[in-house]
Amino acid sequence: MKKVTADGTATVSFYDLGAKSGSTAAKSKVLNKFYKRGEFAASSRGHTAEIAASTYKLYIAAYTFHMIHENAFTFNDTSKSSFEQMIVDSLNDFADDHLETWGMSNVDAYLKKQGWYSPVFLESRPAQTTALSLTSALKDLHDGSGPYQNKSERKWLLSLMGKQIYRKGIPTGAKEAKAGTTVTDKVGFYDDENNDAGIVTLPNGEQYILVVMTHGHEQTGLSGFPRIAKIAKHVQQIVYSDSLTKGLK
Repeated sequence: MKKVTADGTATVSFYDLGAKSGSTAAKSKVLNKFYKRGEFAASSRGHTAEIAASTYKLYIAAYTFHMIHENAFTFNDTSKSSFEQMIVDSLNDFADDHLETWGMSNVDAYLKKQGWYSPVFLESRPAQTTALSLTSALKDLHDGSGPYQNKSERKWLLSLMGKQIYRKGIPTGAKEAKAGTTVTDKVGFYDDENNDAGIVTLPNGEQYILVVMTHGHEQTGLSGFPRIAKIAKHVQQIVYSDSLTKGLK
């Protein structure tokens, strides 16, 4: 991680979630011994604020669920479709409309209350956040804690993230590291910023969170996502390679 972030154009955060309940890994005494949740966690430049691009939509989703629980918002067919497009296609309509309605300062205050980076939203600059803050939000999503305590809402959001269409970053790298690996993630791209934040599940049930935020390197459009894929592949191979896990006793 220090190597790939050394030039200051990337931030990376990794957190091992342990084994998925009922999985092959969960039934392995050896893997449970060495891969306890949180046993492996690392970041480089993880506290450095970067332009969030559309990864901030994870925060919009969290605040939306909060507003539902406060009886201050109810989905209709139009808003539900717009929310889905925000996650799957990374369209901006839902986020823009509701940030204006709810107010940036109110959303930021809620994010701060969750212990996440704040302020994400200011009129004077693009939305920004940190890799560690996105990691924390994904932990809550995985665990069903914080704003994600409603099981149906949590399941819905995870399913949308699993169907999001920009899959050349972490999903590609994770599958290259191990065939059959699945990823539920949210990407972001803005000018030369290419970001990806996801929950990764290996075929044996081991799970981890990875957030990679990149800029520079003459990136344009989506051209930085192969760089993210390379980082994801290397991280997964380092921590979960078959040669490593087979040697554990």
